[in-house]
Amino acid sequence: MSPVLSQFVVPVTFVHKVKADGVEVFYRAAGDPSAPVLLLLHGFPASSFMFRELIPRLADQYRVIAPDLPGFGFTEVPEKREYLYSFEALARTLEAFTDALGLNRYAIYVFDYGAPTGFRLAMGHPERITAIISQNGNAYEEGLGDAWGPIRKYWSAPTAENREVLRQNILTLEGTRWQYTHGVAHPEAVAPESYTLDAALMERPGNKEIQLDLFLDYASNVKLYPKFQEYFRNAKPPLLAIWGKNDPFFIPAGAAAFRKDLPNAQVQLLDTGHFAIETHVVEIVAAMKVFFEVCGASRRTEKAAPL
Repeated sequence: MSPVLSQFVVPVTFVHKVKADGVEVFYRAAGDPSAPVLLLLHGFPASSFMFRELIPRLADQYRVIAPDLPGFGFTEVPEKREYLYSFEALARTLEAFTDALGLNRYAIYVFDYGAPTGFRLAMGHPERITAIISQNGNAYEEGLGDAWGPIRKYWSAPTAENREVLRQNILTLEGTRWQYTHGVAHPEAVAPESYTLDAALMERPGNKEIQLDLFLDYASNVKLYPKFQEYFRNAKPPLLAIWGKNDPFFIPAGAAAFRKDLPNAQVQLLDTGHFAIETHVVEIVAAMKVFFEVCGASRRTEKAAPL
């Protein structure tokens, strides 16, 4: 292959499944198995599909791995597993997933639900974390926007009526589309297959009940915020907070708050909404590559296990 053509080779993203914690975890992976590892953790109501544009842009330098959390995407939880959906359970499954793949050192990219899941993982194994990229992944009370109002009401009064309000207003195609397009200057730039896939997968039997259970359990994450912050102070992981500043759920104050516990945290705001990666993937990748070079997370260490 000529040097000119080699510049345009796009790394191939492969899909796999691995059994971890009694769950068939679906994941996407790309890049040299010996390269530094980057673990991508999606949020609600998405899956690893949200990283479809990010993965090939980073896989030339990193081993990029993006699992679907239980209850999302194409990960399958056998009925006999009797899985109880909570963020603690998601973190346990994710820990088993990283063990199954032999991931002993990695950076994490956390978004939305991926943040409390990933921060639990980091607290349990601080020695494994080389860096954190938080894209609208919150760990501070001041980062919770007004859009949490109906969910907060459900926390304080978990009645059937309040549960139904969330079902009718959030767990719909229109509610999902709104999360993708709110605060975006050019909504036509958001690929419709993103929110359409999320909504279709949410229609699987029993899945909306799973999502409603996780809405209720999100209160456990808020209670853990002080522990997350203690982890930041003690472990001092390099951190980049890159944020869609028009996000109604996780507002810019949440990005700035990381500097209270990590004074050297880098904070960058983008003029977009919650799913910043849909409209600003080029800017996010550029910021990540500079960040990794500065913090040293791009250095090769031990040889990783094969995919």
